[in-house]
Amino acid sequence: MQDVYIYDHLRTPRGKGRPDGALHPVTPVELAAQVLRGLRERHALDPTQIEDVGLGVVMPVGEQGADITRAALLLAGYGDSATGFQINRFCTSSLDALKMGFGLVASGQADAFIGGGVESMSRVAIGSDGGAVYTDPTVGSRYPYIPNGVAADLMAALDGVDRAGVDAYAMESQRRAAQAQAEGRFDASLLPVRDRLGRVVLARDEANRPGTGMDDLARLKPAFAGLGELGYHAIVLQRYPQLARIEPVHTGGNSSGIVDGASAMLLGNRDYGVRNGLAPRARIVGAASSADEPLLSLGGPMPATERLLQRCRMAIGDIDLFEVNEAFAVVPMRYARHFGIGLDRINVNGGAIALGHPLGATGAILAGTLLDELERRGAGLGLVTLCAAAGQSTAMVIERV
Repeated sequence: MQDVYIYDHLRTPRGKGRPDGALHPVTPVELAAQVLRGLRERHALDPTQIEDVGLGVVMPVGEQGADITRAALLLAGYGDSATGFQINRFCTSSLDALKMGFGLVASGQADAFIGGGVESMSRVAIGSDGGAVYTDPTVGSRYPYIPNGVAADLMAALDGVDRAGVDAYAMESQRRAAQAQAEGRFDASLLPVRDRLGRVVLARDEANRPGTGMDDLARLKPAFAGLGELGYHAIVLQRYPQLARIEPVHTGGNSSGIVDGASAMLLGNRDYGVRNGLAPRARIVGAASSADEPLLSLGGPMPATERLLQRCRMAIGDIDLFEVNEAFAVVPMRYARHFGIGLDRINVNGGAIALGHPLGATGAILAGTLLDELERRGAGLGLVTLCAAAGQSTAMVIERV
C-alpha cells in the first residue's frame, strides 16, 4: 500500500440556493468546471497524469445528470483523455469520491486523482431524483423514509436536547464562521466564481448571517412540525416507544443552509508530487463508511468514526480537530456527547448552519477546511465526517505533513 497525499484543494464560495442567490445564473457544469480549471491552472497540472476524477452529486438529474464530471472536465480544459464519474451517497458523496481516490492511489491503480463535488440547489431542487426510497411502497412498508428534519427532531428528543440548546449551538456556528471569514481563514482555498464575461459574481460565502443572536433564532418557527404531523412522528414513535412525543426544535436557523457550490481536491502518491514539483500538504491516514438505524437517519457518524479509528489503530483523543457536518445542530452535539469531546475541537470555523450545505460538494469542502485549519494551528491529525440519509456515514482521518 502506498501513502496517499493531499496536494491541494479549491472550492467556490457558497451562494444562497435560491433564484436571487449569486450563483443561481451559473449552471452546475460551469460551477464544477471553474473549480477544476482553477486547480489545473494553479499548478499547471498535466491532465494525462491524473488517472480519474470523481465528483459527488446528490441530485444527479437534469442539469446535474449524464455524468456531469466528464462534461465539466472538457469545459475545464483537461483534454479529450480525462475520465470522470459522478457518485451519490447523499450528503457524504464528495467525501466518498475522495475515499475512492484514496483507494485507487493506495492500491497502485493510480498515481493521481481529483475528488470533489458540485450541487446547484437553486437549480436542481432536493427530491428531484425521485427513487424507491421515496416512492416504492414495498420499500416504504418495511423501512419508511424519514425526512432528515424529522429525524433531527427525533434525535434531539432521544438526547434530551431542547430548543434553547440547538439555538445556542447555531448562534455559535454563526459567530465562528463570521470570525473565520473576517480573518481570511478561507481565502487561500476560495475560487471566485465568474460569469461568461469573466466578471466575478461571488467571491465570498454569502449565506451566513453575522451577528445572529438568540432572540433572532427564537423567533423562527419549527421547520419540520408539519411533516411530523403528516404521520412521520407516529412512525418513529413506534420504533422508539420510550418517547411520549417528539417536540420539534429544528428551524431554518439551526439547520444547514440550502446553497450552491463546488469543490475539488488533488490526491496523489509521493512519486506524482516529485515528478511535478508539488509538496504534499497532508496524508490520508484512513477512511471508512458505516450505517446505523435507518429511521433515525442521522446517526451514522458515530459508528463510522468508531470503525475508522479501530482501522487506524487510534483513539478519539489522538484527533486534534474535527469537522462534523452541521446538517442539523443536534448532529455535532450528539457526536461530541457520544465521544466525550469538547465542542471547542469541532467545527472551529463554523459549519453548514452558518455557511450552507451544497449537498454533493460538502464533504470535500469540509476536508479542505480541516486541512487549512490544521496548517493554521500547526496541529497534526484531523477527522472529517458527515451523516447521510437513511443512517449512512463516511469518515476520514488526515495528517498534516
